Amino acid sequence: MFADGPLHQQPVDFWRLALGLPLLGWCVLVFARVVLHIGKQSAADGWDDARERDLIRRLRKGRRCLQVLGGSFYTALRGPSAGPAGQLDALLSGSEALKAQPFRMDGAPLSHSRLPEDKAEDLEALFLSVLTRSFADLAPILAQLPDDKPLALLLEVDCRLTEDQWRPAWRKAWRESGIRQTLVPVDGRGLEAVDRWLDQRIDDQSLLMVLAVQLAPDQPEGTAEVAVAVLFGNRLTQSVLPPFAYLHRPEQRRKSTHAGLLYTARQALDWVPLQAQSIEQVWRAGVGAQPQIESVLLDLAMPAKPPENFCNLDALLGHAGKASPWLAIAAAAQTVERGGGPQFIFSGGATADGLWSTVLMPVSPLSK
Repeated sequence: MFADGPLHQQPVDFWRLALGLPLLGWCVLVFARVVLHIGKQSAADGWDDARERDLIRRLRKGRRCLQVLGGSFYTALRGPSAGPAGQLDALLSGSEALKAQPFRMDGAPLSHSRLPEDKAEDLEALFLSVLTRSFADLAPILAQLPDDKPLALLLEVDCRLTEDQWRPAWRKAWRESGIRQTLVPVDGRGLEAVDRWLDQRIDDQSLLMVLAVQLAPDQPEGTAEVAVAVLFGNRLTQSVLPPFAYLHRPEQRRKSTHAGLLYTARQALDWVPLQAQSIEQVWRAGVGAQPQIESVLLDLAMPAKPPENFCNLDALLGHAGKASPWLAIAAAAQTVERGGGPQFIFSGGATADGLWSTVLMPVSPLSK
């Protein structure tokens, strides 16, 4: 339109327009497509990085653990001459204390295990004696800490006595224990409290002391009288007392099926992380009739199989109620303290619901 002559008489200008304009258009389209691709890829990479950071954060949170600083437990197998070592040997060898015997309160013959105490002793005095011995086991450990060290208490009691009846014995045992730290109660129960502690209080300066007692329960048939005391610390804040084991995050079964229990056990191992073949001892407490456990052990190829390297506390002592998970943890911790390897725990509580899988690991020499 604006040329001096016809376009076909100007071949240079003709080909410049015929090829240049389409090439320029394609370059613009390619550039726009590249810019769009780079933008989408950058957005995808950003989401991938954010997801990876979130996954790492969640894994680190899931793989938190508590230091095991001390613990003791009293059962029917701990007589005056047996002591803690003899009691643990009796459990590991499969000695049974669950048998038909007169019940402490009314003398009726029932199948249960009971603490080796004087039959004439009243229940309040027996409760006081149990607490006094439990505090005495932890007092030397707590004496190494400053007086202002916070001490959180998780207290679980299942006893025929009412709270108004056993509270005075609790206060007296605490006053006479010589423990100088101030107690602050912890809400929750069982391993759910540990799970919440790992989520919310991993940076806390407090130590966690668990005291669980089952004594003359209302439904004594098939039960065990036990007293357990365990002291835990946070790895990030506690460096005064040397731990001898780590309690890793417990995992609760969500579905009452074989697949649900298998998933729970695998997840508990993954929180360490640890191969199932490394487990040396399996403990079972407070879970009732659960035939799925044996099949789960087979599926995991765990070397500990009943009856070898497998301790069924329910069969040996009876159901320990609220104290069941703590009894298994204390027994596994003492096994680790005497040189045992990784321990795996299936535990329940006062009810049949809420089966938990937990791993207890010894402290490696490099981390001491």
